[in-house]
Amino acid sequence: MEAPEMFPAPENLTAAVVHPLCEEWKGGSEGAIFHLASIFLVLGFMGGSGFYGLLYLFTFLTLGFFCSTIWSWSDACTTDTFLWNFALFGVCAVQVVHVAYRLRNVTFEKEFQDLYSYLFKKLGVSLTHFGKIVACCEGDIHTIEKDHCFAMEGKTAIDKLSVLLSGRIRVTVNGEFLHDIYPFQFLDSPEWDSLRPSEEGVFQVTLRADNCCRYVSWRRKKLYLLFAKHRYIAKVFALVVRNDIADKLYSLNDKAFDSRGFRYDLRLPTYCHVPPLPELDRTDGFLRVPAQYDHGHRARVPITITAPEETD
Repeated sequence: MEAPEMFPAPENLTAAVVHPLCEEWKGGSEGAIFHLASIFLVLGFMGGSGFYGLLYLFTFLTLGFFCSTIWSWSDACTTDTFLWNFALFGVCAVQVVHVAYRLRNVTFEKEFQDLYSYLFKKLGVSLTHFGKIVACCEGDIHTIEKDHCFAMEGKTAIDKLSVLLSGRIRVTVNGEFLHDIYPFQFLDSPEWDSLRPSEEGVFQVTLRADNCCRYVSWRRKKLYLLFAKHRYIAKVFALVVRNDIADKLYSLNDKAFDSRGFRYDLRLPTYCHVPPLPELDRTDGFLRVPAQYDHGHRARVPITITAPEETD
């Protein structure tokens, strides 16, 4: 009696490990549900970032895996395919609910939505970080009636940072008009940037409402605590505040004229020499030019330009 073979013959070993080839392709394509699932998956993977991007992504993935689950149950009829598709469908559905819940928690009033769209969104600030910024001011929006003052020269303490949401504010120093502040501009960016966290100061200008205005304010101490916790938010505020100061400087640049109508560039040093002109209007050797920001203190103050002595 011959002993049974424990191992296949060498000539049969290759045939045993080679997968069988597809002898005949299916004549028709898969059902419509299979193709619909593929389309949903393709659309889902085209989603972007942020809350709305995640909501878009997981919504289409949920629809895609749901269609795949139906297809695997009705056509493929394989347990493992059905279970995997069903599990992925469940995970994506949970993600949709989670993202929608988080998105609902970071919705804001219309004025804060406009502030985010105009000032922070273009810098890539997420709604989560903006929610922390809004929470720092407790979501309060303040109102200034027409001809009322937001700050008075030499009297109002610099203890907050504010952004105008609607209306127009007129800025003056010693009764001399400097410039207007329009919606989504900072009311006190030069004063904020002129002081260190431990320093105190008062406004050097008067800010008066030309009409009914609404604004949002952050207290200095609370805002610095927020900066200490979130360095990213601190960098964002440093950028937008200094950009606002630059915009104000450039707006003043078009208004700097001497008594003869010559224009001066306020980006140059404070004391500038002018060509000697015999007919130049002089007042004790100084020319008065509309006020600007002093480069040493970053505050709104008048500027004087010295005229050279006449030579014989």
